[in-house]
Amino acid sequence: MLLDETLILKDIEASSSEEVIEIMARNLNDLGIVKESYIEAVIEREKSYATGLPTNGCSVAIPHTDTEHVNKKAISVGVLKDTVEFGIMGEDREKTPVKLVFMLAMDEGHSQLELLQNLMRIFQDENVLSELSTEESKTKIKDLLLDKLNFSVKGGE
Repeated sequence: MLLDETLILKDIEASSSEEVIEIMARNLNDLGIVKESYIEAVIEREKSYATGLPTNGCSVAIPHTDTEHVNKKAISVGVLKDTVEFGIMGEDREKTPVKLVFMLAMDEGHSQLELLQNLMRIFQDENVLSELSTEESKTKIKDLLLDKLNFSVKGGE
Protein backbone atom coordinates (compact mmCIF):
# COMPACT_ATOMS: atom_id res chain seq x y z
CA MET A 1 0.00 0.00 0.00
CA LEU A 2 1.48 3.28 -1.08
CA LEU A 3 0.98 6.34 1.11
CA ASP A 4 3.59 9.06 1.01
CA GLU A 5 3.84 12.85 0.89
CA THR A 6 3.23 12.97 -2.89
CA LEU A 7 -0.23 11.49 -2.23
CA ILE A 8 -1.19 14.07 0.40
CA LEU A 9 -2.71 17.21 -1.06
CA LYS A 10 -3.18 20.18 1.28
CA ASP A 11 -5.45 23.21 0.95
CA ILE A 12 -7.27 21.95 -2.14
CA GLU A 13 -9.42 24.72 -3.55
CA ALA A 14 -12.48 23.44 -5.38
CA SER A 15 -16.11 24.41 -5.79
CA SER A 16 -17.56 20.91 -6.34
CA SER A 17 -16.97 17.30 -5.39
CA GLU A 18 -16.22 16.56 -9.04
CA GLU A 19 -13.46 19.16 -9.03
CA VAL A 20 -11.95 17.71 -5.84
CA ILE A 21 -12.03 14.20 -7.32
CA GLU A 22 -10.48 15.39 -10.56
CA ILE A 23 -7.60 17.19 -8.78
CA MET A 24 -6.80 14.16 -6.62
CA ALA A 25 -7.27 11.56 -9.38
CA ARG A 26 -5.12 13.59 -11.78
CA ASN A 27 -2.32 13.57 -9.18
CA LEU A 28 -2.59 9.76 -8.88
CA ASN A 29 -2.52 9.48 -12.67
CA ASP A 30 0.48 11.81 -12.99
CA LEU A 31 2.34 9.58 -10.51
CA GLY A 32 1.51 6.47 -12.56
CA ILE A 33 -0.53 4.89 -9.77
CA VAL A 34 -3.76 4.82 -11.77
CA LYS A 35 -4.67 4.71 -15.45
CA GLU A 36 -6.06 7.76 -17.24
CA SER A 37 -9.49 6.04 -17.20
CA TYR A 38 -9.51 6.20 -13.38
CA ILE A 39 -10.29 9.93 -13.34
CA GLU A 40 -13.58 9.68 -15.23
CA ALA A 41 -14.46 6.34 -13.59
CA VAL A 42 -14.27 7.83 -10.08
CA ILE A 43 -16.31 10.89 -11.08
CA GLU A 44 -18.98 8.69 -12.67
CA ARG A 45 -19.08 6.27 -9.72
CA GLU A 46 -19.49 9.15 -7.27
CA LYS A 47 -22.61 10.30 -9.17
CA SER A 48 -24.25 6.89 -8.67
CA TYR A 49 -22.71 5.87 -5.36
CA ALA A 50 -21.94 8.88 -3.19
CA THR A 51 -19.10 8.43 -0.68
CA GLY A 52 -19.59 11.34 1.73
CA LEU A 53 -19.77 10.41 5.42
CA PRO A 54 -21.02 12.87 8.04
CA THR A 55 -18.61 12.13 10.88
CA ASN A 56 -18.01 13.88 14.19
CA GLY A 57 -15.55 16.71 13.81
CA CYS A 58 -15.43 17.01 10.04
CA SER A 59 -17.14 15.10 7.26
CA VAL A 60 -15.07 12.81 5.04
CA ALA A 61 -15.44 11.25 1.59
CA ILE A 62 -13.87 8.07 0.25
CA PRO A 63 -14.12 8.19 -3.55
CA HIS A 64 -12.86 5.10 -5.37
CA THR A 65 -13.67 2.94 -8.37
CA ASP A 66 -13.13 -0.47 -9.91
CA THR A 67 -9.78 -2.24 -9.76
CA GLU A 68 -9.24 -2.30 -13.55
CA HIS A 69 -8.39 1.43 -13.51
CA VAL A 70 -5.59 0.96 -10.96
CA ASN A 71 -1.89 0.19 -11.56
CA LYS A 72 -0.87 -0.14 -7.90
CA LYS A 73 -2.50 0.11 -4.49
CA ALA A 74 -2.43 3.53 -2.90
CA ILE A 75 -4.37 5.90 -0.73
CA SER A 76 -4.40 9.64 -1.39
CA VAL A 77 -5.46 12.17 1.24
CA GLY A 78 -6.91 15.54 0.35
CA VAL A 79 -7.35 18.30 2.91
CA LEU A 80 -9.73 20.89 1.48
CA LYS A 81 -9.17 24.60 2.09
CA ASP A 82 -12.92 25.05 2.47
CA THR A 83 -15.53 22.32 2.80
CA VAL A 84 -17.16 21.01 -0.39
CA GLU A 85 -20.56 19.30 -0.54
CA PHE A 86 -20.43 15.55 -1.26
CA GLY A 87 -23.44 13.28 -1.49
CA ILE A 88 -23.93 11.14 1.61
CA MET A 89 -23.27 7.43 1.19
CA GLY A 90 -26.55 5.53 0.88
CA GLU A 91 -28.69 8.68 0.51
CA ASP A 92 -30.39 9.95 -2.63
CA ARG A 93 -30.24 13.70 -2.17
CA GLU A 94 -28.59 14.46 1.16
CA LYS A 95 -25.18 16.18 1.14
CA THR A 96 -22.49 16.75 3.74
CA PRO A 97 -19.74 19.44 3.89
CA VAL A 98 -16.54 17.42 3.43
CA LYS A 99 -13.15 18.60 4.72
CA LEU A 100 -11.07 15.40 4.30
CA VAL A 101 -11.03 13.17 1.23
CA PHE A 102 -9.48 9.69 1.23
CA MET A 103 -9.18 8.56 -2.39
CA LEU A 104 -8.60 4.85 -2.71
CA ALA A 105 -6.76 3.14 -5.55
CA MET A 106 -7.22 -0.56 -4.93
CA ASP A 107 -6.05 -3.35 -7.21
CA GLU A 108 -8.05 -6.16 -5.53
CA GLY A 109 -11.57 -6.16 -4.15
CA HIS A 110 -10.92 -7.86 -0.81
CA SER A 111 -8.10 -5.47 0.13
CA GLN A 112 -10.46 -2.55 -0.51
CA LEU A 113 -12.95 -3.92 2.01
CA GLU A 114 -10.25 -4.36 4.64
CA LEU A 115 -8.96 -0.84 4.08
CA LEU A 116 -12.48 0.61 4.30
CA GLN A 117 -13.00 -1.16 7.62
CA ASN A 118 -9.73 0.26 8.95
CA LEU A 119 -10.58 3.75 7.70
CA MET A 120 -13.98 3.55 9.42
CA ARG A 121 -12.15 3.20 12.74
CA ILE A 122 -10.26 6.41 11.98
CA PHE A 123 -13.48 8.16 10.94
CA GLN A 124 -15.02 7.35 14.33
CA ASP A 125 -12.21 9.19 16.13
CA GLU A 126 -13.03 12.89 16.21
CA ASN A 127 -9.57 13.80 17.56
CA VAL A 128 -7.74 12.03 14.72
CA LEU A 129 -9.97 13.67 12.08
CA SER A 130 -9.40 17.07 13.67
CA GLU A 131 -5.63 16.49 13.71
CA LEU A 132 -5.61 15.34 10.07
CA SER A 133 -7.65 18.36 8.93
CA THR A 134 -5.46 20.95 10.70
CA GLU A 135 -1.96 19.44 10.52
CA GLU A 136 0.40 21.46 8.32
CA SER A 137 3.06 18.77 7.86
CA LYS A 138 2.40 16.18 5.17
CA THR A 139 4.88 13.88 6.90
CA LYS A 140 2.94 14.09 10.16
CA ILE A 141 -0.32 13.37 8.31
CA LYS A 142 1.29 10.35 6.66
CA ASP A 143 2.79 9.08 9.93
CA LEU A 144 -0.48 9.51 11.82
CA LEU A 145 -2.44 7.64 9.16
CA LEU A 146 0.10 4.84 8.86
CA ASP A 147 0.16 4.50 12.63
CA LYS A 148 -3.66 4.33 12.82
CA LEU A 149 -4.01 1.99 9.83
CA ASN A 150 -1.24 -0.32 11.07
CA PHE A 151 -2.66 -0.24 14.56
CA SER A 152 -5.98 -1.37 13.08
CA VAL A 153 -4.45 -4.26 11.13
CA LYS A 154 -2.07 -5.54 13.82
CA GLY A 155 -1.92 -9.30 13.91
CA GLY A 156 -2.08 -10.00 10.21
CA GLU A 157 -2.18 -8.36 6.84
